[in-house]
Amino acid sequence: MLQQFNEKNRDLIVNINGQLIHRDKAGISPFDSAVQGGDAVWEGLRLYHGRIFKLHEHLDRLHQSAAALSFTEVPPREKIIEEIKRTLVANEMQDGVHIRLTLTRGVKITSGMDPRLNQSGPTLIILAEHKAPVYAKTGLTLITSGIRRPSPEILDCKIHHANLLNSILAKIEANNAGADDALMLDTRGFVAETNATHVFIVRQEDLATSRVLACPEGITRAAVIEICAEAKIRCIETDLSPVDVYGADEMFCTGTMGELAGVIKVDNRVIGDGNIGPMTKRLSELYAQRTATEGVQVV
Repeated sequence: MLQQFNEKNRDLIVNINGQLIHRDKAGISPFDSAVQGGDAVWEGLRLYHGRIFKLHEHLDRLHQSAAALSFTEVPPREKIIEEIKRTLVANEMQDGVHIRLTLTRGVKITSGMDPRLNQSGPTLIILAEHKAPVYAKTGLTLITSGIRRPSPEILDCKIHHANLLNSILAKIEANNAGADDALMLDTRGFVAETNATHVFIVRQEDLATSRVLACPEGITRAAVIEICAEAKIRCIETDLSPVDVYGADEMFCTGTMGELAGVIKVDNRVIGDGNIGPMTKRLSELYAQRTATEGVQVV
């Protein structure tokens, strides 16, 4: 699964600290914390018919992550929303858009890891692209990565930080194996998530998903759990081993960029009958109903 360039994105206008600029002319300082040490937090948002789904939940997580990293300054929520609106209007965007929101600790007075060197406030980057859900509807293949997700005593996964080397190394393994993505385990050997998404399995019409011990609290994951509660579908959060995955009737991944995506093979083991299952299809439809009617109007 390799994303392709969308010609509609050739002349994108990006937003850096309120400055609207063509993608080819945009840039941040080599002294910015994101460049110096991946010292930034981020969110992925999706625009549906002029509305951003779960916008406030994403901004809550952004602020919580920034607070955990002791950012001394975070733009007010209203300011962030206003800059998102300006970016979307500048690009004449209404639907089928993914927004990458990045907040760095800002520019340092000299190179170094010490946060006290950051004395000019944060850097807010808003990148909106024309981008449909990125995963194929025919089903994904995964391999189990040898790269483990760290436990909270090493790095708390609730911090939605921009240092993604852990995920990138796992993705390299998936690429080398000819798989779409990599399934990542925690240090105990239980399933955490993939390199990019959360994981659900279906067993006899019940759902199970990994506990958020070594993975972030996903917004789309939470929406699926809400949908299950409303639809009277049993869904539990528990430790899942690779054996649980191999024996599942169905499996799917969740994330803002890809929504719900069925998994048909893991480590060369066919999941269920090798097709996108009925529960995955049903939940995908219920999720689509939500995104069609809910969200914060921004354009």
